[in-house]
Amino acid sequence: MNLPDLETPALVLDEARMTRNIDRMRSHLDELGVSFRPHVKTCKSIDVARRMMATPSGPVTVSTLKEAEYFLANGVSDILYAVGIAPNKLGHVLALGAKGAKIKVILDNVEAARVVVAASRDATAPLEALIEIDSDGHRSGVQPGDPLLLEIAGALESGGARLAGVMTHAGSSYNCTTVDAIRAMAEQESDAAVSCARRLRDAGYPSPTVSVGSTPTATFARDLTGVTEVRTGVFVFFDLFMAGLGVCRTSDIALSVLTSVIGHQRDKGWAIVDAGWMAMSRDRGTAKQVVDQGYGLVCDVNGKPMGDILMIDANQEHGIIAHRSGDPARLPDLPVGTLLRVLPNHACATGAQHDRYHVVQEDQRVAAVWPRFSGW
Repeated sequence: MNLPDLETPALVLDEARMTRNIDRMRSHLDELGVSFRPHVKTCKSIDVARRMMATPSGPVTVSTLKEAEYFLANGVSDILYAVGIAPNKLGHVLALGAKGAKIKVILDNVEAARVVVAASRDATAPLEALIEIDSDGHRSGVQPGDPLLLEIAGALESGGARLAGVMTHAGSSYNCTTVDAIRAMAEQESDAAVSCARRLRDAGYPSPTVSVGSTPTATFARDLTGVTEVRTGVFVFFDLFMAGLGVCRTSDIALSVLTSVIGHQRDKGWAIVDAGWMAMSRDRGTAKQVVDQGYGLVCDVNGKPMGDILMIDANQEHGIIAHRSGDPARLPDLPVGTLLRVLPNHACATGAQHDRYHVVQEDQRVAAVWPRFSGW
């Protein structure tokens, strides 16, 4: 099968670019002496995950218990569920453990710790939990220096659950405007996690795992002394948001949406395609960056960007292609039936709109079709 044989819209994965991204991240983390726990929320595919994992059994990071269920069914047992645990999910966590998952949960409050302790009484082995650290004020977590850290540790250990360590995610790295700022954020992230692990150990509590990670900080970290593992996910495909941060080049982006020109509004300088926000997602993250990429940067069928041609707007099933300037004279000739590939703002969100990858190498041949899944 070749790309022109596909019905559009279709999700296209450039395997060579993906492989280079994986190899680059592996090499970087190996040099820093830390283990790699890839986040599989971006790919939601065992075919992609196998290329990232250190062993067939993992480790991996997940964002949903559906991901945990799916990857466990495919032989992946070393799983970190990296969203604060809700009481109504602990039954599912216990069921995964009974099926052989070595699953860890995270939490940042005493109430959740007590619920985990209570659930451990019904488990064949104590539940393992990491305490989430707030390293940047971005989202959730215990702030370094807060007495709450030791209160949570005490609630877990005295109640019979197992404290597995600490974890943090420097989500504010997505707001950095320079590479130097990302490097500083990477240092801040690791310092927060390492210092909290030290506080736990000094108080007599275990902290075997010190887990950090975001794609920007993982990419630019220079010293991870005291960190045991790094989690990162979107690096596998990259996207326009990461390119806008300076984390990757446009030529590193491995994911695109294949779409067909279905009409024109020539007086407006528009070509209409059959991929709208149901194919691209509603994510407009680059609108806050120096260069706004609309709903995606347009490439030819071979994946080569066409200058400043963007998907400037989108309805549910229709996309509007135009020159960034809005000048009708600057839109190239795109006859009805022309195939285009649109690079996404956010690989996770765009991927979530599709149920399979059409895997290509450096030509138009579809070498494989890899299933992916969505939902919770």
